[in-house]
Amino acid sequence: MTMLARIHVTLKPGVNDPPGLAIAGGLRRLGFAGVEEVRAGRYLEVRLEAAGQQEAERQVDEMCRRLLANPVIETYRFEVAEAP
Repeated sequence: MTMLARIHVTLKPGVNDPPGLAIAGGLRRLGFAGVEEVRAGRYLEVRLEAAGQQEAERQVDEMCRRLLANPVIETYRFEVAEAP
């Protein structure tokens, strides 16, 4: 069955985030004075073939641990559903 994984990768708290700082500064310059902090991250969609939900989740977790996220400085979360 074809599955679609939606993956969010973000920096762990306390890790320096230069893109987030740049975005926050830009928003403030545009007049959004209430912006206190921005943390930047990545969103990925992966279509994959798997025997079922559990197998797809196992594969996606392994993908994240081995390539898509750096576990030293990043966290990840994902959801897997049958592809439309």
